[in-house]
Amino acid sequence: MSITPHDERFMAAAIRLSRWHLRRTATNPSVGCLIVRDGVIVGRAVTALGGRPHAETQALAEAGALARGATAYVTLEPCSHHGKTPPCSEALIAYGVARVVISVTDPDPRVSGRGIAMLREAGIEVDAGVLEAEGRHSLAAYLTRQTKNRPYVTLKLAVSADGMIGRKREGQVAITGPEARAQVQALRAETDAILVGIGTAIADDPLLTVRASGLEGQSPIRIVLDPLLALPLTSKLVETARQVPVIVVASEEASLLEAEGLPPSALPGYRGRATGLDPSFGPPTRGEIGKRRDPNSPVSDGDGFALRQDVGQGANPDPISPLVGEMPGRAEGGASPAGMDSRRAALEAAGVEVVHCNPYHPEVLLPALATRGISSLLVEGGAKTARLFLEAGLVDRIQLYQAPLVIGERGIESPLDATDIPSGFAHTGTLMLGEDRLDEYERGL
Repeated sequence: MSITPHDERFMAAAIRLSRWHLRRTATNPSVGCLIVRDGVIVGRAVTALGGRPHAETQALAEAGALARGATAYVTLEPCSHHGKTPPCSEALIAYGVARVVISVTDPDPRVSGRGIAMLREAGIEVDAGVLEAEGRHSLAAYLTRQTKNRPYVTLKLAVSADGMIGRKREGQVAITGPEARAQVQALRAETDAILVGIGTAIADDPLLTVRASGLEGQSPIRIVLDPLLALPLTSKLVETARQVPVIVVASEEASLLEAEGLPPSALPGYRGRATGLDPSFGPPTRGEIGKRRDPNSPVSDGDGFALRQDVGQGANPDPISPLVGEMPGRAEGGASPAGMDSRRAALEAAGVEVVHCNPYHPEVLLPALATRGISSLLVEGGAKTARLFLEAGLVDRIQLYQAPLVIGERGIESPLDATDIPSGFAHTGTLMLGEDRLDEYERGL
């Protein structure tokens, strides 16, 4: 049967439905399902909070006997394996569904293609790939964790009319208006974790929580790249760590190796200790990291980073230098083992989780976060931290807010603007939010 406009209309509705529970379904994807009979929706559901029950079984239960001979529209291929719940493909067969329309096939090797095969073997007509681009967009976090062993990374930047993201030594500067800030709150609410550098954490003293009415309970895990454990105990992040989780990513032996110009993989027992998260975890392959940076490139941004015109195309497998301005001295955090131990004990006593995983190797950090079930990450704080992820080629989406405000003297220059978006990104939309403009760019999954 060929795909019809009705199929696309119902699949679009299923995709919208799937977004209701983004980041609230644990490690399972948030899937939407509609059961349609004679052009009428007789059952609908989204993956339940916590990840179970799945969308298909809920929608079928709502449809009841009306599911027999109906068409099911599902945003992700129905599962075919026995896990904590029976396969959704079996449920579709048992209810007598005549046709299943799928947006995205599941890359999980336990499912991929098998769910479709099971349905077809039962005599059910299956059409896949309907509104696939839109479906992949809604499942981006799940698909990235499944195929790349890391979270889907969104970089958010608010840039002034003169190309600045803040003003030196002034803490937080409101660049965008209330409409844009409300949009950011919604973005945080559908993201598993949010990350800033220690420079931003100290200068701005942010909360990084969701404060939009009705979404307060959906704050992401807050992560700080803090090599020397300099996060103040009096910071808002530490003071609220027992209400909303905070992870501080600190250096251990890796900081000493970088001083010698060695990569963290030179550490004894690296596989278990580099992440502090999963003893079975190993560094990603070079195919994931990409090509080596040209060591002869003379261009620098003055913050300790070499810049290239092709930034973002591939990660730099060489150690990335600690960020100038984000590495407090011994007096502020203590680089000595005793000082680090004392700081760690104090932070942990306040409810902060301290993880030893080289903060300046995102190609190591991101897979480590994925082992925690973190599928989406919002990089929100600091030009240096933004530059770190861009240089590593590990940004999947850029949300660029542009405001009419002029920062002027002592401005902190943005690591990018609309004229120098890295190659490989496609412009996917523009939204006006009051006087501010939001442009979104994405790389293909």
